[in-house]
Amino acid sequence: MNGPASAGPCARIDNVSKLFGTFAALRGVTAELEPGKCYVLVGENGAGKSTLLRILAGLLRPSMGTVKLFGGQEPQEARERIGYMSHAPMLYDELTGQENLRYFAKLYPGRQCIEPAEVLRQVGLDPELTRTLGQYSQGMRQRTSLARVLLSMPELLLLDEPFSNMDVESATQMVRLLAQFRHGSRTIVITTHQRELAAPIADYVLALKAGRVASFEPGSPRL
Repeated sequence: MNGPASAGPCARIDNVSKLFGTFAALRGVTAELEPGKCYVLVGENGAGKSTLLRILAGLLRPSMGTVKLFGGQEPQEARERIGYMSHAPMLYDELTGQENLRYFAKLYPGRQCIEPAEVLRQVGLDPELTRTLGQYSQGMRQRTSLARVLLSMPELLLLDEPFSNMDVESATQMVRLLAQFRHGSRTIVITTHQRELAAPIADYVLALKAGRVASFEPGSPRL
């Protein structure tokens, strides 16, 4: 159920299960993620999408099985190479977009980051905007969240429901932005209930059902 062979996977997920008490959120998931590809995780609520993303991000450890990134690193060892955008925005409403990014840039000492103003421009926002985040539209908040995870130039970009609460136009604009960032060796993994929105950049679609891989198929990226 893997894509074509490459020089080496960005991530190797081997027989991963995750238990929360007696509930199995993931059951024997195995997959390889290639560099420079976009993977879209789909499935109903409770299928295990966010759990798998959090394991890849190093925020959870599997109960069984292994995850290796970038040729052999544990996710916890590779956090500086990972950008994780959670369902919650993880931003400060009382700060402007640029003030938020300046704060988060300080969390990467010794690592080269994109200038906050530049990364805001990359996601289509005005870095000189004086409104605070609390006054942003949902689409603007999502773009700022994306800018936050792009700051450190991650090699693995993990996006949990990035289109939630966005109108179709804003979601379409975000998909176009992600298409630009996918080029090169950056790998993108997106969880979404709106498969059709992510279809233009989906190199592969991985469907989860009750914690198991139901299908892992090539997509048809158009961007």
